[in-house]
Amino acid sequence: MRDQIRVVFDTNSVVSALLFQAGELSWLRSHWKQSSVIPLVSTATASEIIRVLSYGKFNLHRQEIEALLAEYLPYTESIVDQRPLDAPQCSDQDDQIFIDLAISGEAGILVTGDKALLDTKVEFRIMQPADYKIFIARPENN
Repeated sequence: MRDQIRVVFDTNSVVSALLFQAGELSWLRSHWKQSSVIPLVSTATASEIIRVLSYGKFNLHRQEIEALLAEYLPYTESIVDQRPLDAPQCSDQDDQIFIDLAISGEAGILVTGDKALLDTKVEFRIMQPADYKIFIARPENN
C-alpha cells in the first residue's frame, strides 16, 4: 500500500455522493472512508457544502443535513483557511477556495467536474470524478 492520497473533493462531488446513494458518485462514500485517502476540508469548503445541502430543492431538515455531514466530515482533515501567496487564480472566484485548499493542504488531487477548476493551471492534478475513479483503481495507486 502506498502513502495516503491527499484529495480535495469539490462541493458538487461531495453533495452528489451524499444525496444520491445510487448515483454516479455514490462510490465516493465508501472511498473516503478508506485509509488510502485523506479528504481535505476548510471552513470555507465545509460551509459551502452546508449551504448547498440547505437548498430548498433538496428539502432537507437540519437533522438530515447533520446526518449527511456525519458521513463525510469525520473522515476529513481540516486545513486552516488561507490564500497562499502566488496561488494560481481560478477564472471563477467562487471556486478559488478549492485551489487554495489544495495548495494549503498539500493535496495531490482536486476532484471536480467544474470547467473553471479543470482549466486552472496548477502543480497538482485536477480530475473529473470518472477519471479519478480510474486513477485510484490502478494497482500502482493503491
